[in-house]
Amino acid sequence: MKFGVVIFPTDKSIQPVQLAQEVEARGLESLWFPEHSHIPTSRETPWGGRKGAPPLPECYWRSHDQLIALAACAGATTKLRLGTGITLVAQRDPLWLAKEVASLDMISGGRFELGIGYGWCVEEMRNHGLEYSKRRAILREKILAMKELWTKDEASYAGEYVNIEKSWAWPKPVQRPHPPITLGGAIGPRTADHIAEFCDGWMPISGRYSIDEGLAMIGEACRRRGRDPQEIRLGMFYLGAVDQKELDAARGRGAVRAILPLPSEGADQVLPLLDQYAKLSG
Repeated sequence: MKFGVVIFPTDKSIQPVQLAQEVEARGLESLWFPEHSHIPTSRETPWGGRKGAPPLPECYWRSHDQLIALAACAGATTKLRLGTGITLVAQRDPLWLAKEVASLDMISGGRFELGIGYGWCVEEMRNHGLEYSKRRAILREKILAMKELWTKDEASYAGEYVNIEKSWAWPKPVQRPHPPITLGGAIGPRTADHIAEFCDGWMPISGRYSIDEGLAMIGEACRRRGRDPQEIRLGMFYLGAVDQKELDAARGRGAVRAILPLPSEGADQVLPLLDQYAKLSG
């Protein structure tokens, strides 16, 4: 099991390039950036869509654009894998996102990982012209359309929400057929089916739900689609304190990586944590 870190990189925190160099220097495997385009001040939706959630931290509305920040990190590193944890695909234009992902994968030399999620902030989606109840179906069509753009010389897609006439779109990703696609979040029957249909991995948040039940649901969905469940890689995403027992449990489930949290703070707070994580990774 490999170790990565996740942070909201903001205008107040350690900056992405310095962080990427420090992460790589310590031998950690990957660096992951989340995203939110903005957060409406109404705060209509509680944090994570969970009733009784604490106040939303300001890093959610201060974060850099994840793909621009990761491109800068790609130019400042040589081995570090660079991931989105997560990209809010339903809120993005699939033609531009497909080009950005392919460009970043090429610029990084095939070091990019696309973490995706449905999203939880109703008012943020509304500002993007997105109906919350349709976000899952829209994400699905956008991912399927992007796969066509990444893998076909002349690509097209016809769906309920996404329609692309026969088109040329380059560059193509370095990783073939495309960078790994990992879906984050809780598992229900529909999400499990989406993972089986168009993803390469599942990236659940530790402590939020039963990982074993989720893996079982994904396995059933894969078998219904005639896919080997072993093709789906598990990556554990930690947002709180991490202990050795949790890491051992992740290893026992066959997790390929553990992604550990960093605060959106300066180097004085972030670098000591990186030192601790480097010891965990051995």
